[in-house]
Amino acid sequence: MKNRRIISVFFISLFLACLFLTPCAYALEDPSLDARNALLVDVTAERVLYEKDAKVKAYPASITKVMTALLVLEAVDRGELSLSQPITASSVAINSIDEDSSTAGIEAGETLTVEELLNCLLIVSANEVANVLAEAVSGSIAGFVDLMNQRAQELGCEGTHFVNTNGLHDPQHYSTAWDIYLMAREAMKHELFTTICARKSHDVPATNKSGIRELHSTNALISNWRVLGYIYDYADGLKTGFTDEAGRCLLSTALKDGRRLISVVLGCQTKEINGESKIMSFVDSAVLLDWGYDNFSVKTVFTKEELLQEVPVALSKETSAVLVHAADDVSFLLPNDVTPDMLERKVTVYGDTAFAPIEVDQELGEMTLSYDGYTYATVKLLAADSVSVNRFLQAKYLIGQFFSKTIVKIFTVVLLLLAAFVFIWLKLLRPRRRYSSRRRRGQRFRNYRGRRR
Repeated sequence: MKNRRIISVFFISLFLACLFLTPCAYALEDPSLDARNALLVDVTAERVLYEKDAKVKAYPASITKVMTALLVLEAVDRGELSLSQPITASSVAINSIDEDSSTAGIEAGETLTVEELLNCLLIVSANEVANVLAEAVSGSIAGFVDLMNQRAQELGCEGTHFVNTNGLHDPQHYSTAWDIYLMAREAMKHELFTTICARKSHDVPATNKSGIRELHSTNALISNWRVLGYIYDYADGLKTGFTDEAGRCLLSTALKDGRRLISVVLGCQTKEINGESKIMSFVDSAVLLDWGYDNFSVKTVFTKEELLQEVPVALSKETSAVLVHAADDVSFLLPNDVTPDMLERKVTVYGDTAFAPIEVDQELGEMTLSYDGYTYATVKLLAADSVSVNRFLQAKYLIGQFFSKTIVKIFTVVLLLLAAFVFIWLKLLRPRRRYSSRRRRGQRFRNYRGRRR
């Protein structure tokens, strides 16, 4: 007995030592940002990598124009407008913006095509152009704003409300970093949107009231024409924004090694860093993008040829288990400090048990891969071999399943009760006849006196 206690204590101590000595994954250190609200999404992996008050309401400033451009492009898709269609700017559209806000210098009565107006809207963030396009789509600025709010709801934007087409400040004009991502993701489905947003510069042809306009991007991640020192080699869009109330805002996207990231920073300021003035929306966006590329990578967890584990099999005498493999190769984005062997694997077999007969590559269940409460993937599991069924076990199982059904149980009970009633009635309750047939026959012969001759 004493020896058993010593052995037990030894193994418990060994277990605890292994538990505390097992290496742990260290959480990634969050990036240091000036932004009040921020979001980083790996679009390729469809995964949020970082967020900071991403669903808290904030002022979007000119990032609003992403929704304006989206609605114009959707009107083009519906055939209500064409990119080459000439649009004449109304005095209402031109005169309903602040004089000192960003413009393309378009005058009332000036005519440009829809495509050139989109260039002015997205490259130099022209506020009057947003109104011109709004009237072209909806007939009025107010009608277009209603359409903006309707489309935002359709996209799942729960923290957004628009009161104008361009983002000029209004206390009731707000959005969130998450909602801005939803709008950007939808707008990026249109090739022309991404093409224009990636342009460093563009020349607008002469119009009836102007010579050639030379446009230069307001996004310093892709163009150093306005300000130097912020170029990000992998950036290819998307939209800047600024008002005193909103601060410096930037919706940006980058593509590196096949991975596309979208970042949103809102409420940034201009700061002195090492004696140099820095626009923190550009600084924060570059920090976020670098952080996403440097700390996450796509890793292969297993291939479809790998045998993962055994799944118990019922109704067969050939084998009690069958090996399974994934339906496809499994690779996904992981933090660099998380290795595939650290993932928790949870197997679910359809119906809780795999029943013979089983064919090769028959789908038997699925495996969920997760880590630290986050589910990375759910993969289908296929049988690696076929398994024959034992007919006797199958018949026994089917009969058991049949009689386990509630309706069958009820019907069986009713039949048994009916049979019991019939038996009781026949044996105990049925009235007995007073005379037997034999007695009646005997009496009949006793009364017979023979035949007269």
